[in-house]
Amino acid sequence: MPKDYYELLKPGIIYGNAITAAGAFMLASGGRPDPGLLLAMLAGLSLVIGSGCAFNNYLDRDIDARMERTRSRALVRGSIPLRSALIYAGAAGVGGLALLYAFVNVRAASVALLGFILYVFVYTLWGKRRTLYGTHVGALSGAVPPVVGYVAVANRFDLGALILFLILFFWQMPHFFAIAIRRAEDYRAARIPALPLVRSSQETRLQIRVYIVAFLLAAISLWYAGFASRTYAVIAGILGLSWFVSSCLPATDERAWAARVFFLSLIVLTLLSVAWMLSPVTP
Repeated sequence: MPKDYYELLKPGIIYGNAITAAGAFMLASGGRPDPGLLLAMLAGLSLVIGSGCAFNNYLDRDIDARMERTRSRALVRGSIPLRSALIYAGAAGVGGLALLYAFVNVRAASVALLGFILYVFVYTLWGKRRTLYGTHVGALSGAVPPVVGYVAVANRFDLGALILFLILFFWQMPHFFAIAIRRAEDYRAARIPALPLVRSSQETRLQIRVYIVAFLLAAISLWYAGFASRTYAVIAGILGLSWFVSSCLPATDERAWAARVFFLSLIVLTLLSVAWMLSPVTP
């Protein structure tokens, strides 16, 4: 039972977003981070993200029951009462926002709240089920965590925050399009209008390449705009180009091709976040 409550928050998503938020925090700190502020930001943001994921699990339990990948989730199996899940999700969200408001700053709390609203109400309740552009809607909320990390230090939304937002937005598109190709049968069973089903896998592969190029340009622009070091720009360039080249390799086995693009996306984002952390102390 405790494990079910833990997994209701989707810890994998929390950890992935925490890395980007921590990277942006370190970038904005200029090499002089406040450990207490960092911990408060990560704790508050993680609770807000976990709350959004728990509400997503509650609202998507009918979809999850049709998909092989998700049919064993706790709310599908009934191992957590629905009322308990709602109380748990609500408490996590309120607690996270309270931490951000009290120990970080109002702007960081406001950005986190905006991301929560976009994810739960705009994406989960509407976009995911009704439009081909559901991935784009979801990517808006998914691009929020590094902005929270940056704003926690800067206490303002400036060009640096905007560029971080765009980097994460563009990164998510090929990441989730690759999942849609790999899990096309699941999406078909759940009647989700994913791009490979509504259009074609060929067009999805093309869009993946376009968004990787956009990601690369956005990542390098962080250096060009004066927010990161030359070393960071070199790392970002290598990561983006490697991802793009991999996406251009022949797709003789479509699922294997999508799996490669997907797993490389995880490596790219992790290393990019590390580069953000190291940027203030590199030339």
